[in-house]
Amino acid sequence: MGGGNRWLRPEVYPLFAATGVAVGICAFQLIRNISGNPEVRVKKDNRAAGVLENFAEGERYSQHALRRFVRDRAPEIMPKLNSFFSDPK
Repeated sequence: MGGGNRWLRPEVYPLFAATGVAVGICAFQLIRNISGNPEVRVKKDNRAAGVLENFAEGERYSQHALRRFVRDRAPEIMPKLNSFFSDPK
């Protein structure tokens, strides 16, 4: 029983966390596209319909809740810090 040779070192935990977050984002986007994208048709009946002119469904998919939330906001992550360094006194 050697004590110093560990299979899983604590230095790799951030790597596992970053990889887990990336896999989670990919899975979320995959599920969102399969279930909600109007251009993705999984069922055979929907695929047989051909090209649909359903603009309301496309608008509902592209203008999701997060996009509506940030629509009228300034594209800044830290607005107070930005204004502190950029606005003249």
